[in-house]
Amino acid sequence: MNRRTSRLLGYGVGLLLALVLPRLVYPVLALDILLGGLFAIAVDLLLGFVGLLSFGHAMFWGLGGYAAGYLAKTIALDYPFAALIGAGAAALLAVPTGYLAIRRTGIYFAMVTLAFAQMLFYLVNEARPITGGENGLQGISRTLLGTNLNDATTFYYAALPLVLFGYWLAYRIVHSPFGHVLVAIRDNEARAQSLGYPTGRYKLLAFVLSAFLAGLGGGLYSLGHGFAALELVHWSTSGTAVVMTILGGIGTLWGSIIGAAIFLLLRDSLSTLTDASGVVTGTIFIVVVLGFRRGIWGSLLHALPGRREAGALAPAVQSTEATNGATPAAAAPQEGRLETKV
Repeated sequence: MNRRTSRLLGYGVGLLLALVLPRLVYPVLALDILLGGLFAIAVDLLLGFVGLLSFGHAMFWGLGGYAAGYLAKTIALDYPFAALIGAGAAALLAVPTGYLAIRRTGIYFAMVTLAFAQMLFYLVNEARPITGGENGLQGISRTLLGTNLNDATTFYYAALPLVLFGYWLAYRIVHSPFGHVLVAIRDNEARAQSLGYPTGRYKLLAFVLSAFLAGLGGGLYSLGHGFAALELVHWSTSGTAVVMTILGGIGTLWGSIIGAAIFLLLRDSLSTLTDASGVVTGTIFIVVVLGFRRGIWGSLLHALPGRREAGALAPAVQSTEATNGATPAAAAPQEGRLETKV
């Protein structure tokens, strides 16, 4: 079986799992898993393929949720348009915030994004006539061509095409020449600049696209639950998405879905067994991080010869180790492969 056939088979299995997921778990949790995966993919697009850790992505997730919910509630806008407009609103917010945030890297970038998210949290909490404040935006309708989609299973299958569109968009971004340039910026931004790439523009566009994906997931989340709570824009929501990304594997893209599934299934099952579910989840997270340094899906790909995804984190780790622990002559082949890839 060649690589193309195995990849198509994997996508077929993934699509089949998405179709039967409401039969395996209850429909609301099934939708949360897919949307959590989309949120984690949005974070991974920055963290795994640009090298930027954002602790403020809850502002895009939450803005998409509130915008979609408000339009669906006030003018009864059909759910696909409400979700897409919510995603567009998140992308618009990402333009000025990203323009300022990408001027910094590392922990400073993370703190800038967190600061912007906290500002939005304050604004949402104070805009009570629109957002409902601490009570949230309640009574959100979900309609399509005048038909109410109140049944959770029905809405799951109605929202599935939009979720798959988000997955496809992320895949096309990563596997395009644009995505290859992002990987080059992640590995060596100075070298990418020397090759003539305007790295600032690339990072800003990646930030906006990531915000669009997060806003799309947030919009479908609020429509699926029928309300938009203040928790959507809380900083802890950003932390949850980062945890999902790390669990699955940074820079693996599809590992984010696996990380979201593990996290949400654990949280749902443990909440009925113990009041200290966070302790158990945290312990499992520590074990995974210590035992699977590339995440669950990333470690699996690394263990299979010839199955490493283009743009996965493993090449970046190897390149760093080669540069730090070898002579410049030994590190040169790593740079040559990067230049060819770009």
